[in-house]
Amino acid sequence: MESNTLRIGLFGIGLDAYWGQFAGLQTRLKRYMGVVEGKLKAIHPEVVNLGLIDTAEKAFEAGSKFRREDVDLIFLYVTTYALSSTVLPVVQRAKVPVIILNLAPEAAIDYEVFNRMEDRTAMTGEWLAYCSACPVPEIANVFKRTGIRFHQITGMLHNDPECWDEVTEWVEAAKVAHAMAYNRLGCMGHYYSGMLDIYSDLTLQYASFGGHIELLEVDELAGLRKLVTAEHIAERVALFRAQFEVQDDCPIEELERAARTSIALDELVDRHKLGSMAYYYKGTGNADNEDTISSIILGNSLLTARNIPVAGEYEIKNAQAMKIMDSFGAGGSFTEYYAMDFKDDVVLMGHDGPGHIKIAEGKTKVRPLKVYHGKVGRGLSVEMSVKHGPVTLLSVVEQGGKLMLLVAEGMSVAGPVLEIGNTNSRYQFSIGARNFVNNWNSYGPAHHCAVGVGHISSKLHKLGQLLNIDMVQVC
Repeated sequence: MESNTLRIGLFGIGLDAYWGQFAGLQTRLKRYMGVVEGKLKAIHPEVVNLGLIDTAEKAFEAGSKFRREDVDLIFLYVTTYALSSTVLPVVQRAKVPVIILNLAPEAAIDYEVFNRMEDRTAMTGEWLAYCSACPVPEIANVFKRTGIRFHQITGMLHNDPECWDEVTEWVEAAKVAHAMAYNRLGCMGHYYSGMLDIYSDLTLQYASFGGHIELLEVDELAGLRKLVTAEHIAERVALFRAQFEVQDDCPIEELERAARTSIALDELVDRHKLGSMAYYYKGTGNADNEDTISSIILGNSLLTARNIPVAGEYEIKNAQAMKIMDSFGAGGSFTEYYAMDFKDDVVLMGHDGPGHIKIAEGKTKVRPLKVYHGKVGRGLSVEMSVKHGPVTLLSVVEQGGKLMLLVAEGMSVAGPVLEIGNTNSRYQFSIGARNFVNNWNSYGPAHHCAVGVGHISSKLHKLGQLLNIDMVQVC
């Protein structure tokens, strides 16, 4: 396995004193362990199962084993009563988030059958097979007192979709945390001068998400453009026509200029092994650089659709938000407020520059612009709305030396939008447009955010818990 493969740790707990007292109990609990392992592997195949840990000595060995196996997340399956001394060394040594699985084998004990049993020792053994809830307060107490953060899932081993959906969301959140830990974010150019809210503490990004940030020069991309052949440009123009709805008024020379930059972008991403990017550059005083940056939107839209999200205006925090949303499979398109529509109680939101064409309502249009508002140059831009239906907004907010995840769930709805060659959608919120804007702004986010399809706030909440980042949901 490669070092960047997510690995889930699994162990169960029991009490070694029971095995000699209650015939068949250990075998039964091991069978339950097999069920849990199978269900976890159905969600994610890389599971390191250390079996039943029933002594403190085995607990130390298990903790060391989990460290050697480089697990990212541990599921602790409580099969019956067990001493907290068989739990703590595992988690202390592993030093990764832990989720307690408090799972009963069935919905309830069959009391009639149970109480007809004639052997009271056998009765106790049967009860102990249902006793998973018993040690959880003890474990929670010890975790709290030793400073270990933990999470719980209480439910049933079988026929409990709510329980196993919760497990699935934890695994999905762990996958995203892992993706962020290994992501390489490229930062090309510089900040949009005077846009103070987007300035970021890059070391804080490392501290919160891990990963690597590669600082890039626009000159490198401009140099790569000069190596692109006419044949490759023609192929990329054909790809543009297949992927986008290219409008008739788009000049062929602009399509070719964008194609050249798109191919160079692909080479830049491959060269630096980038998983996301933030960029901005004025381009004044250097014709090659201005030509490069003013023709970048289509190529960046294709990269975003390839799970390499690109944020404009050097908005590093939002590149992180877009990567999170994309890693959850929700998309993650660059957006900001465009206007309020009090008549229909919606907020219009979008942005110039690249869009996530995989989450577009219909095919994304390509339009020529004679001016990029507030920026140097002219060229081609994309126009799209996010798919109609449930959406989630995410902002990575920097506050006083800490990051926060700001989240809102809403609906992308049909209706008139501004056909100006930008991404633009109409969003409704359960608390109304006015309250959404006031509540969202009250947490002091930058004016950009990432929007993705589906309602995934519960997954984002779990990601925040895994990363020890606060998450606030406004609706």
